[in-house]
Amino acid sequence: MSDEPKSGFTRRDLVRGALVGAAAAAIPVQAPAEEASRALGPGAVPIALTINGKTEKLVVEPRVVLADALRDRIGLTGTKVVCGRGACGACTVLVDGAAQCSCLLLAAEVQGRNITTIEGLKANGRLSPIQEAFVEADALQCGFCTSGMVMSCKTLLDHNPKPTRDQIREAVSGNLCRCGTYPHVIDAVERAAGIRTAESTLTIAAPLAIAADGRRFHGDDRVGPATLEAMEAEEA
Repeated sequence: MSDEPKSGFTRRDLVRGALVGAAAAAIPVQAPAEEASRALGPGAVPIALTINGKTEKLVVEPRVVLADALRDRIGLTGTKVVCGRGACGACTVLVDGAAQCSCLLLAAEVQGRNITTIEGLKANGRLSPIQEAFVEADALQCGFCTSGMVMSCKTLLDHNPKPTRDQIREAVSGNLCRCGTYPHVIDAVERAAGIRTAESTLTIAAPLAIAADGRRFHGDDRVGPATLEAMEAEEA
């Protein structure tokens, strides 16, 4: 046999490497002190939320989402829960002024941030301008989407006081209305922005309406003068 030392990777090296790797894996990795101090759970923990300008203290499990904390723990049921996965926008609230789906936010993660719900828009016993506009424009039917829709419109007007119709559509694109009140929502935002007035919109009591000359036509329950003229011309 040759007395020259063997070179290259041997089976002994493989076994030694596997043992070293297993030993290293068994050593727990120490988390940074800052991250360890923020660890919550697994049981219920005390948290403090700033909601509509007030501090609300409650004890919840870290898995509780903001929508459930608002409704079940604090009693702010104006925030609706419909899909539970951020697809419909019914649970929209404002977090630091931005529209957010509260069903996708953990209650514990929004501590220290300013949360506004539909209940927080009212001031001195009066509805906010966007809420009053929704009532005037009849921009609600079943009501499931309404609070979330209002909150999305509110943040739009806060950042853009005179939005275009396309900007309004984009702002509420994440809010689904199964009743189809979108035209009235646009009307409401334009009213709140001062773009549209009550006089610029004709209210018709029923889908079957009678024109000034006695002719009948079918239309939406709220149509503008230009639309009315076009419908009358079509009937002629």
